[in-house]
Amino acid sequence: MNIAIREPWALLNRLSRDFDGLVASGNPPTDVAFIPPVDVREEAGRFVVQADLPGVAPDDIDVTAEKGVLTLRGERKTEKREESAGYERIERVSGSFTRRFALPENVQADAIKAKFTHGVLEISIPKQPEVAAKKVTVETH
Repeated sequence: MNIAIREPWALLNRLSRDFDGLVASGNPPTDVAFIPPVDVREEAGRFVVQADLPGVAPDDIDVTAEKGVLTLRGERKTEKREESAGYERIERVSGSFTRRFALPENVQADAIKAKFTHGVLEISIPKQPEVAAKKVTVETH
Protein backbone atom coordinates (compact mmCIF):
# COMPACT_ATOMS: atom_id res chain seq x y z
CA MET A 1 0.00 0.00 0.00
CA ASN A 2 1.43 3.35 -1.03
CA ILE A 3 0.68 6.40 1.04
CA ALA A 4 0.34 9.61 -0.94
CA ILE A 5 1.06 12.73 1.05
CA ARG A 6 -0.66 15.80 -0.27
CA GLU A 7 0.47 19.24 0.70
CA PRO A 8 -2.16 21.64 -0.67
CA TRP A 9 -0.36 24.69 0.71
CA ALA A 10 2.97 23.85 -0.91
CA LEU A 11 1.73 24.92 -4.34
CA LEU A 12 0.23 28.13 -2.98
CA ASN A 13 3.46 28.93 -1.10
CA ARG A 14 5.46 28.37 -4.28
CA LEU A 15 3.11 30.59 -6.30
CA SER A 16 3.32 33.27 -3.62
CA ARG A 17 7.14 33.24 -3.65
CA ASP A 18 7.20 33.38 -7.44
CA PHE A 19 4.71 36.26 -7.43
CA ASP A 20 6.79 38.09 -4.79
CA GLY A 21 9.78 37.84 -7.10
CA LEU A 22 7.77 39.32 -9.95
CA VAL A 23 6.29 42.17 -7.92
CA ALA A 24 9.45 43.03 -5.98
CA SER A 25 11.39 44.04 -9.06
CA GLY A 26 8.53 45.67 -10.94
CA ASN A 27 9.66 43.76 -14.03
CA PRO A 28 9.64 40.09 -14.88
CA PRO A 29 12.67 38.49 -13.23
CA THR A 30 15.01 37.88 -16.12
CA ASP A 31 18.05 37.36 -13.90
CA VAL A 32 16.42 35.52 -10.99
CA ALA A 33 16.89 31.77 -11.01
CA PHE A 34 15.32 30.93 -7.66
CA ILE A 35 13.70 32.55 -4.66
CA PRO A 36 15.12 31.30 -1.35
CA PRO A 37 12.63 30.68 1.46
CA VAL A 38 12.77 33.32 4.21
CA ASP A 39 11.42 33.54 7.77
CA VAL A 40 10.82 36.95 9.39
CA ARG A 41 10.06 37.40 13.07
CA GLU A 42 9.89 40.20 15.58
CA GLU A 43 11.56 39.96 18.96
CA ALA A 44 11.63 42.41 21.86
CA GLY A 45 14.57 44.47 20.63
CA ARG A 46 15.00 43.44 17.02
CA PHE A 47 13.61 41.95 13.85
CA VAL A 48 15.19 38.75 12.54
CA VAL A 49 15.28 37.60 8.92
CA GLN A 50 16.51 34.07 8.19
CA ALA A 51 17.07 32.85 4.63
CA ASP A 52 17.92 29.30 3.56
CA LEU A 53 20.86 29.56 1.16
CA PRO A 54 22.40 26.09 0.88
CA GLY A 55 25.22 25.91 -1.61
CA VAL A 56 25.73 29.68 -1.68
CA ALA A 57 29.18 30.94 -0.71
CA PRO A 58 29.23 33.79 1.85
CA ASP A 59 31.20 35.94 -0.62
CA ASP A 60 28.32 35.59 -3.11
CA ILE A 61 25.75 37.16 -0.74
CA ASP A 62 24.99 40.89 -0.70
CA VAL A 63 22.78 42.46 1.98
CA THR A 64 21.84 46.14 1.72
CA ALA A 65 19.45 48.46 3.56
CA GLU A 66 18.54 51.58 1.66
CA LYS A 67 15.54 53.93 1.71
CA GLY A 68 13.55 51.65 4.01
CA VAL A 69 14.13 48.48 1.98
CA LEU A 70 16.23 45.47 2.99
CA THR A 71 17.59 43.69 -0.09
CA LEU A 72 19.17 40.22 -0.20
CA ARG A 73 21.02 39.33 -3.40
CA GLY A 74 23.24 36.46 -4.21
CA GLU A 75 24.17 33.66 -6.50
CA ARG A 76 24.44 29.92 -6.24
CA LYS A 77 27.04 28.97 -8.80
CA THR A 78 26.72 25.97 -11.06
CA GLU A 79 28.95 23.06 -10.24
CA LYS A 80 31.21 22.02 -13.08
CA ARG A 81 30.29 18.59 -14.36
CA GLU A 82 32.09 16.39 -16.76
CA GLU A 83 30.24 15.21 -19.82
CA SER A 84 29.11 11.64 -19.55
CA ALA A 85 27.03 9.31 -21.64
CA GLY A 86 25.01 8.20 -18.61
CA TYR A 87 21.71 9.34 -17.22
CA GLU A 88 21.54 12.70 -15.48
CA ARG A 89 18.77 14.40 -13.53
CA ILE A 90 19.25 17.93 -12.27
CA GLU A 91 16.77 19.41 -9.80
CA ARG A 92 18.93 21.80 -7.79
CA VAL A 93 18.63 25.31 -9.14
CA SER A 94 21.63 27.55 -9.62
CA GLY A 95 21.83 31.20 -10.53
CA SER A 96 21.04 34.51 -8.93
CA PHE A 97 18.33 35.49 -6.46
CA THR A 98 16.89 38.70 -5.05
CA ARG A 99 14.54 39.23 -2.10
CA ARG A 100 13.34 42.63 -0.86
CA PHE A 101 11.57 43.56 2.38
CA ALA A 102 10.12 46.86 3.54
CA LEU A 103 11.67 47.94 6.83
CA PRO A 104 9.56 49.53 9.56
CA GLU A 105 10.37 53.09 10.57
CA ASN A 106 11.57 52.08 14.03
CA VAL A 107 14.77 50.25 12.95
CA GLN A 108 18.42 51.24 13.21
CA ALA A 109 19.47 50.65 9.61
CA ASP A 110 23.11 51.51 10.35
CA ALA A 111 23.32 48.74 12.99
CA ILE A 112 22.05 45.80 10.91
CA LYS A 113 24.21 42.68 11.23
CA ALA A 114 24.28 39.49 9.19
CA LYS A 115 25.83 36.10 9.88
CA PHE A 116 25.97 32.98 7.74
CA THR A 117 26.03 29.59 9.43
CA HIS A 118 25.45 26.14 7.88
CA GLY A 119 23.69 27.55 4.82
CA VAL A 120 21.37 29.87 6.78
CA LEU A 121 21.76 33.63 6.55
CA GLU A 122 20.52 35.42 9.68
CA ILE A 123 20.04 39.17 9.57
CA SER A 124 19.50 41.01 12.85
CA ILE A 125 17.79 44.39 12.52
CA PRO A 126 17.81 46.28 15.84
CA LYS A 127 14.87 48.47 16.78
CA GLN A 128 15.22 52.10 17.77
CA PRO A 129 14.91 52.61 21.52
CA GLU A 130 11.45 53.83 22.37
CA VAL A 131 11.39 57.48 23.26
CA ALA A 132 8.80 58.42 25.83
CA ALA A 133 6.42 61.18 24.84
CA LYS A 134 7.60 64.52 26.12
CA LYS A 135 5.08 66.68 27.89
CA VAL A 136 5.25 70.24 26.64
CA THR A 137 3.94 72.91 28.97
CA VAL A 138 1.85 75.63 27.49
CA GLU A 139 2.91 79.08 28.60
CA THR A 140 0.43 81.83 29.18
CA HIS A 141 1.06 85.56 28.87
